[in-house]
Amino acid sequence: MIKVRHSEERGHANHGWLDSHHTFSFGHYYDQRFMGFGPLRVINEDRVHPGQGFAPHGHRDMEIISYVISGALEHKDSIGTGSVIRPGEVQRMSAGTGIRHSEYNHSRGEKVHFLQIWIEPAKEGLKPSYEQKFFDPKKRQNALKLIGSPDGAEGSVTIHQDVKLYGGLLEAGASVTHATTPDRLIWVQVVHGTVTVEGKTLKAGDGAALEDMDEVTVAAQANAEFLLFDITAAH
Repeated sequence: MIKVRHSEERGHANHGWLDSHHTFSFGHYYDQRFMGFGPLRVINEDRVHPGQGFAPHGHRDMEIISYVISGALEHKDSIGTGSVIRPGEVQRMSAGTGIRHSEYNHSRGEKVHFLQIWIEPAKEGLKPSYEQKFFDPKKRQNALKLIGSPDGAEGSVTIHQDVKLYGGLLEAGASVTHATTPDRLIWVQVVHGTVTVEGKTLKAGDGAALEDMDEVTVAAQANAEFLLFDITAAH
């Protein structure tokens, strides 16, 4: 079974310095049909103007993943981490018992475009932590590369939940197939380009929820970048 979440149907907030689209209910945007998908709680597509950003603010008991599409995102937090995240890099911050952080556009000349992803952890009260890794685009070309997992397998960032996150880059006409089991949930999020998933065409910003599947095939109609989440249904 597949259900498509079209880009243009997402929640939208434009604050001038920030243009944000919400796949699931977030902030002032509420839709009881889209409260999350298993422990996957937030996928926000954000564009932040040069020199602007999110002032220091707090989180707790959430796994927060930043995936930069273009530009550079500067991060600072209350556990002493400071870094700049660029395309090809994935940041995972575990808020745990509580953390404060800020996120700013590192550039004075171009917008930063990124996905902010929130996943509810399997256990509350974790020690706050941070991780950032680079994933070579060549290893994601016409393939699925594991970039997030519960145990940090294959050099992925560690997500404190039964979720595996894959990144893929497909050339037009190429496809990849992900084996799963019917008791798992699958979410596909298109970053750019156009793909077909189970007979449905998805474009940039679209997402698809899949349930009761043995495998999922993503085929590119045009050069495409996407994320695939393999998620526990026990939540």
